[in-house]
Amino acid sequence: MADSFDIIVIGSGPAGYVCAIRAAQLGMKVACVEKRATLGGTCLNIGCIPSKALLQSSENFHETLHSWKDHGIVVEGVKLDLDRMQDRKGEVVTANVKGVEFLFNKNKIAWLKGSGRIVAPGKVDVGGTIYDAKHIVIATGSESVPLPGVAVDEDRIVTSTGALELDEVPGHLVVVGGGVIGLELGSVWRRLGAKVTVVEFLDRILPGMDNEVAKTFQRVLTKQGFAFKLSTKVTAATKDDTGVSLTLEAVKGGGAETLRADVVLVAIGRRAYTEHLGLAEAGVETDARGRVKTDAHFATNIAGIYAIGDVIAGPMLAHKAEDEGVALAEILAGQAGHVNYAAIPGIVYTWPEVASVGETEETLKEAGIAYVVGKFPFTANGRARAMGMTDGFVKILADKTSDKLLGAHIVGPDAGALIAEIVTAIEFGASAEDVARICHAHPTLSEAVKEAALAAEGRAIHI
Repeated sequence: MADSFDIIVIGSGPAGYVCAIRAAQLGMKVACVEKRATLGGTCLNIGCIPSKALLQSSENFHETLHSWKDHGIVVEGVKLDLDRMQDRKGEVVTANVKGVEFLFNKNKIAWLKGSGRIVAPGKVDVGGTIYDAKHIVIATGSESVPLPGVAVDEDRIVTSTGALELDEVPGHLVVVGGGVIGLELGSVWRRLGAKVTVVEFLDRILPGMDNEVAKTFQRVLTKQGFAFKLSTKVTAATKDDTGVSLTLEAVKGGGAETLRADVVLVAIGRRAYTEHLGLAEAGVETDARGRVKTDAHFATNIAGIYAIGDVIAGPMLAHKAEDEGVALAEILAGQAGHVNYAAIPGIVYTWPEVASVGETEETLKEAGIAYVVGKFPFTANGRARAMGMTDGFVKILADKTSDKLLGAHIVGPDAGALIAEIVTAIEFGASAEDVARICHAHPTLSEAVKEAALAAEGRAIHI
């Protein structure tokens, strides 16, 4: 007879493995179903971690070629060893996935290897064996959204998965989609020497982020060599032995044009992955976008079945998924698990980075909320000048009446680290004045956050 568990988690990505570990810490008997040969899901295996490894390596290469000379460091004979760069990426991934496996062993979590399918409430089929569980957690993540008329082969026409595995730098990389994934991977190959053109259906990049930040960031990327075709759609793709011919059309009408590429990256978004889970047979409801419907406690309409991470509504972010995993485990243990969705940061790991939390000017205007803006440019920050990285600014949005922090947006060096201070402030209900009155070390990039908070009150010191 197969084992029974308090919780069976289907999927070992950030939502799943974190939920499993926290549940085990709380004394529950836990199993996690994973069909990959390694744990960690898309994020650790073919997403967040390998992309950041290549982003760092490509940034180091670009800095060596173009920036170190400004610091008095002359390096001759620099060349790219792409094989070694890719090998290093693999080493980083291996270390991370082995780390999750170690944590599973440490916390006595059973790894059920294979594909999981819910056959009834409380019962999960893994490779023909039925396991019982008091609670089933769906944490199967997401997959790349396909583009009609453009058939992915992960060779000439790739998703993010194939874009991480290219064995040579393409002469011309066309990125279809101006979102986070496309811009990050486009940055990798641009730094390594590719011509990069971004084709975006909307009239802007980074949909959902603050519009001023997006426009500033587009100017920075253009300066780095990116080309943009906005308000443009891809209607067809034809492959041959040397590349791909894309047919483009203006969204608002007009004649078609052909764009030639060596490699095409399709990055128009991601969708919930629920294939072969048996959700329909089990009666689990999904929404129009294929996401699992849940209540405020991550419960589906079927008792004992829950869902977290990319497979439910909300931003498809690993840290959001992790927080949901912890919250659900604590709820199932009788505690008060909670996620504050107003304090979930979003980051683009290019250089400079882009980071955001909370409301944008556009969402505040739409809601009719009166607000004030505090901005501070990195050109006026001493540390940024010393680093030679002065593109961008910090922007803080606060309630006009109460001064409560409503959102913050940063484009600039280490924006992903800088946003954490404001996330913490929003979590604790702080005001712009609270942030402004905190002593920030000098000279640091974080002083730009303090100055932006001061600027919200019209009293910035250094501008």
